[in-house]
Amino acid sequence: MMRSGSFLRQSFLSVFLLVLAISLPSDASSLPRVAPSQIHNGRSYFSRLLDLPLGWASKRPKKGLNQWLDTHQKLLENLQRYENEVVIRFNVSTNAHEAALRKAIDQMLLDVWDFTDNYTDIRIESRRIRPLMGILPPSLQHNHTILIPDLARAVAATYPSDTPAHLFAQSLSKDRGITPANNIPSPKKRGVDDIFFHDYQPLSVIYTWMKLLDSMFRGRGLVRMISIGKSYEGRDIPALRVGAPTSEASIHKDTILITGGIHSREWISISTVNYVAWSFIRSIDDDPMIVKILEHFDIVFIPVLNPDGYEYTWEVDRLWRKSRQRTKMQYCPGFDLDHAFGYRWDAVQHQSEPCSESYGGDQPFQAVEAAQLANWAKNETENGVKFVAFLDLHSYSQQVLYPYAYSCVIHPPNIENLKEVAMNLAKHMRLSNGEVYTTTSACEGAVASEPSADDIPDTQRVRVEAGGGSAMDYVFHELGARYSYQIKLRDTGSYGFLLPSEYIIPTGEEVHQAMKYLGDYLLGNNGHESWSNTVLEVDQSKQTDLIAEEEDGMELRRRRRRRCIDCI
Repeated sequence: MMRSGSFLRQSFLSVFLLVLAISLPSDASSLPRVAPSQIHNGRSYFSRLLDLPLGWASKRPKKGLNQWLDTHQKLLENLQRYENEVVIRFNVSTNAHEAALRKAIDQMLLDVWDFTDNYTDIRIESRRIRPLMGILPPSLQHNHTILIPDLARAVAATYPSDTPAHLFAQSLSKDRGITPANNIPSPKKRGVDDIFFHDYQPLSVIYTWMKLLDSMFRGRGLVRMISIGKSYEGRDIPALRVGAPTSEASIHKDTILITGGIHSREWISISTVNYVAWSFIRSIDDDPMIVKILEHFDIVFIPVLNPDGYEYTWEVDRLWRKSRQRTKMQYCPGFDLDHAFGYRWDAVQHQSEPCSESYGGDQPFQAVEAAQLANWAKNETENGVKFVAFLDLHSYSQQVLYPYAYSCVIHPPNIENLKEVAMNLAKHMRLSNGEVYTTTSACEGAVASEPSADDIPDTQRVRVEAGGGSAMDYVFHELGARYSYQIKLRDTGSYGFLLPSEYIIPTGEEVHQAMKYLGDYLLGNNGHESWSNTVLEVDQSKQTDLIAEEEDGMELRRRRRRRCIDCI
C-alpha cells in the first residue's frame, strides 16, 4: 500500500532540511545524531526530525554577494578577468552572415554562448570588439546589441547570496540603461518543502541529496541510486533510477533517460534534472498519471554528466564549459562532451582546435565521460533494457530540438512523430508558466528561414558550431531511443547561462509537465513503433493543424528578425 501523500511531503521536507544541515560546517553540528538503524523505521524517525525547530535553517551564516568568492581565490581572479568582458548578440539573417561569424569565431577562438535561426550570442573581451568588427561584413557590424554589459557582476550574482539574483540583475540593467531581452516575471513565492531548489547547489550537496533520496525510498522500490561510471578525475557519475515496483521484478521495464550538466556552466540543466526527479518521486501518492508512467517505465536521471567541469565552475571558473580532461595541448584542457559521441562524430567540419569551446577530441569517445555513458547504456541494452526516450537538458534559448544535429539534409525516418512530440513538449512547457519554447531540428543553428541570393548551398553550409558527435544523435540512432530531444531551457538572453536561482523551480515545473506529456504519449503507443511504420497515422485535420502551426512559427521568426533589424 502506498503511504499517504502528506507523510511523503513530510519526508521530503526532512530530506531538504537535512541536506542543508550537512552542507553547513558550523550549524550542522547542533543537530542530534541519529543511529543508522533508525533510517528505515518509518514515521517515528521522521517525526523526530520534524520535531526539530525550523529555526536552525535560518541560522545559516549570512552570505553577502562576495562571501563565496572571498573564500575562493581562483574564482576571484577569474571574476577580475570578466570585468572586461561582455556578451554580444548578432542578428543573423543569411547563411553568408553565419559563415562570416563562424570564420571569425574560429579565427579569434571566441566563446559562442548561443545560436538560433535569428541570432548568435558571443562572449568577448571589450578590447577585442573592434578587431572582430574589422573582419565582419558591414551588414553585421551594425546589426548587434550588447546583452550583458558587465559580465563580472552577472557571474557573481549566481553564487549563493541573500540578495535575490533577479533583482540584482535588474538593477544592473537599469544602471546601464539596458532593457532585458525578454520580460521574465518575478518568481512565485516558494515553500519550505522545495528548499533544496532555492539555490544552485555544489557537487557535494547534490551527491548527498541523491544518497538521501536513495536511502528514503529504496525500501519502497521507488528509487535506486546507481553509478554510470567515473569521470576523468575519478569522480562518480551518479544517477537515480526511478520507477514503481511491479509483480514481475525480473522483467526489465522500458527506460526513459534524462541527462543534464554535459556543459558544466549550464547550471539550470543540473537543477532541472534534480527537480524533475524529485517532483516525480513526491507525486507518486498524489498523481495517478505519474503512478501509471512509473509502473510502465523506469526513468534514469543523470543530473551531472560532467562532474569535473561542474566542480570547476564552483571552485575556479563559473563559465567553464568543457570537461577537465587533458588534451594534446597542455594549456587547453577539456572536451566538449556534446561533440564526443561516436555517431557521425566527424560529419560536419569537425573542430580540431583543442582551445575551441566546441572541441570534441581527435577521435570518437576520446572524452572519458562520453565513453562511460555509452558503455553503461550499451551494457543496459545487452541486459534487456530498451531505451524509448531521451531528454538532454541544456541552456539557453528555450528550444526543443530533435535529430539530427549532424545534418540538415538527412532526416530521421520518424521525423513526423519527432516533430509532433516536440511541438507538444513545447506546448506543455508553455502551459506551465507561459514561457514560449520553439521547436526545430538540432542542425539548424543560426540559419535564416528564408533563402536569399547570397546564401550558401545547403550541402556546403558552414555552421556556427559543428553538430557531429552529439549525445542526442547517438542515443537516437545507436541505442534506438525513438524519441530523443535536446531541450534548451530558460532564458532567451537576458541572463544566458547566469539564470538567477529564483527560476530553478519555474523551469523545473516546465520540464515536469513536459515529462508527464511524454510519458502519457509513450503509454499510448508503448514507444515500440517499427522503423518501417514510423509515420503516425493522423486524420487530415490534424495534419493541417500541424502544418499551420509550423507556418505560424516561421512567420513569427520572420517578424522578429525584421523587428530586430528595424530597431538598430
